[in-house]
Amino acid sequence: MRNRAPLLPLAVAGWASAIVAVMAPDWAAVHAATLWLVTGVLCCCALRRRRLALTVMAVAAAATIASHVAWAQPARDAAASFGVEGGRAVELTAVVTSKVAPAGSGSLWFDAHATALRAGDRSIPVSVPVVVSVAPDGVAGSGLDLGAQVVVTGTAMRADPGDRAVLVVFGSGGVAVTSAPEPAYAAVSALRTGFVDLASTLPGDGGALLPGLAVGDTSAVGAGLDAAMKDSSLSHLTAVSGANCAIIVGLVFGAAALLGARRGVRVIAALTALAGFVLLVTPEPSVVRAAAMATAAMLGVLLGRTAVGTSALCLAVVVLLVGDPWLAVSLGFALSTVATAALLVLAPPLARGLTRVMPKALALVLAVPLAAQLACGPLLVLVNPTVPLYGVVANLVAGPAAPVATVLGLVACLLAPVLPVVAHGVAAIAWVPSAWVAATATTVTELPAASLPWLDGWVGAAALALVGACIAVLLALWRPGVRTLMLRLAATVLLSTTAGVLLGSAALGGPIAALTIPRAWSIAVCDVGQGDAVLVRSGEHVALIDTGPDPALLRACLRRLGVSRLDLVVLTHFDHDHIGGAETVVGLSDLVLHGPPTDAQDRALLSRFADSGSQVVEAHSGVSGRLGDADWRVLWPRRTSVAFPAGNDASVVLDVRGGGVPSALFLGDLSATPQAILAGDTGLRGPYDVVKVAHHGSVDQDAGLYRAVRAAVAIVPVGADNTYGHPRRETLQLVASVGAAIGRTDRDGLVLVARGAGGLQLWRERSSPHDEVAPVP
Repeated sequence: MRNRAPLLPLAVAGWASAIVAVMAPDWAAVHAATLWLVTGVLCCCALRRRRLALTVMAVAAAATIASHVAWAQPARDAAASFGVEGGRAVELTAVVTSKVAPAGSGSLWFDAHATALRAGDRSIPVSVPVVVSVAPDGVAGSGLDLGAQVVVTGTAMRADPGDRAVLVVFGSGGVAVTSAPEPAYAAVSALRTGFVDLASTLPGDGGALLPGLAVGDTSAVGAGLDAAMKDSSLSHLTAVSGANCAIIVGLVFGAAALLGARRGVRVIAALTALAGFVLLVTPEPSVVRAAAMATAAMLGVLLGRTAVGTSALCLAVVVLLVGDPWLAVSLGFALSTVATAALLVLAPPLARGLTRVMPKALALVLAVPLAAQLACGPLLVLVNPTVPLYGVVANLVAGPAAPVATVLGLVACLLAPVLPVVAHGVAAIAWVPSAWVAATATTVTELPAASLPWLDGWVGAAALALVGACIAVLLALWRPGVRTLMLRLAATVLLSTTAGVLLGSAALGGPIAALTIPRAWSIAVCDVGQGDAVLVRSGEHVALIDTGPDPALLRACLRRLGVSRLDLVVLTHFDHDHIGGAETVVGLSDLVLHGPPTDAQDRALLSRFADSGSQVVEAHSGVSGRLGDADWRVLWPRRTSVAFPAGNDASVVLDVRGGGVPSALFLGDLSATPQAILAGDTGLRGPYDVVKVAHHGSVDQDAGLYRAVRAAVAIVPVGADNTYGHPRRETLQLVASVGAAIGRTDRDGLVLVARGAGGLQLWRERSSPHDEVAPVP
């Protein structure tokens, strides 16, 4: 059989070498030297055996990639050491290399290439990539966009291993724009900004989504729509992906063909248009990656030869990794590569197989999203261990509309400066398919069992890959023979078993979820990753303290606990890990109690609660109320104090007791200094039954407060494998030293506390059966 991927060893060797090099950069020089030595030996052998030529190329590519990391590492180490030394303030001179985008916390984030670092009277020249975060009101000057030169003042921390960026810089001292972008960048930025403004006049989600579909600007996409796009497997349409690039390439290639241009001219015209599109949507790494993948895919499709397409894809992977080895550990790069490979290799046999049971045209349309879903699913469960049940259907429904919105949106964007009236008309027409895509996403996510729970981690990824292979076998493999029959039989058995497990899991996560846990809980700590979401129940009355970072995880926890209505929602402060899931509970609560808002985005969230019928009250010490038969009081922040700005140290601290609820103190994200002040407060009524450890168990705690509290149970909402090192060993030792039993969501999953006949009880989801209900002295 002819090899459909002759250059696959080249891509595999390069990718493996890049992973090793960026994850162990201190050894990259040794790694590169070894590979170059092997390359030399193989070159000598290849003089006699020409079949070794591909092997030589693969090892040489791997050596080149490792050499890039080894060459860059001394400068990266120097910048990282200087930037984080002593935790001091730094001043960074840099050039912006990406769009400036808001994050869930309200801060602006952008990539930049640093050229100088200064701390005090010392400075060093550098040439390293960094990531910058700054509050919207911390930007001085105009023109903060791709290509602008900036000076950032603040603090820095070393980025995670494998990250392309060397430092993460928090611009607490502000960002000053010292030089506007170059004319070319400024021109395309003006085009893009003008189109975003134009689209903002269009109503609803269609107007919010249109800039993302057309020019990759997702600034208007709200948290709810963003979550719906992800949950329905339509997130690749939200921003620039290989699909957008392929549309541009295909459209221009086809237009050139209609004009009678030769194949070479068509290719040049298509690639030129793609280059212009990349410049318009900003040539940041993710966009360049998408363009490269689209080029490889279109070569295979246009030339009608799978081997050509896969070879182009493998070469694109190697070239991209040589230029940026840190792409090797990027999930986006892996998804782009796998999706493109699926389009080239898996979609054609799936289409042929599907033609046996449906019309050919429908089979061709269905094969593309199905191939992408089967190929990308195992990678996506590493981020979110759920499987979207209607993802293929959503892509079928929304897929035809997306290219129309993209093309018309681009036309409107280009016409806006010269023919604004016409541009408004074209944008209005483009709104129709954009609104269709948005409506598809929101409708699909509201269907029953829209997503099925799945195993997490690499085990889950491997299991879903196996299931995907079985589906591919059943749909694509129809050749007669005993071997084919046995493969199809094995695939059928495996899929049947998996379907049974999934149906059971769906039932446990749905209608009978509340029956899988103790029913008499008073405090429930949801496992929502790196964030807080704690429920307090007195009789039939329930309060939610913070919402975690992920609406889907909060929804699953509420469903499992049988909670459909809330009497009180407390937003202790407005960091994303505490309010990211807030959209889930808008309209579900009578009262919303909140800490000091920091910006317009926070106030907009509070307005959504108010518009949904909730009473919205800013919390301060002395505010109190009732939850069923229980009493709650706010102990912090002080109403008149200006010592602690909005954020962690102004977190709402809540005291809850009575009505069958164990006496509990919820500390938000307070650091040691406000904790020490709180410890001397006469309103603190220790000892408590339960304390919610501040800031996910960070090291910044006041021992005196925990000694004053003397809690029997310490609960720690914290995400597994988080990059902050939470909970810190010193903090766990501190709470254990005062006699507290610890429940932590990263290891224990859902944690419940109740007051039973034998005293206080602590239940941990992932404990062994004999320890599920452990009395606490």
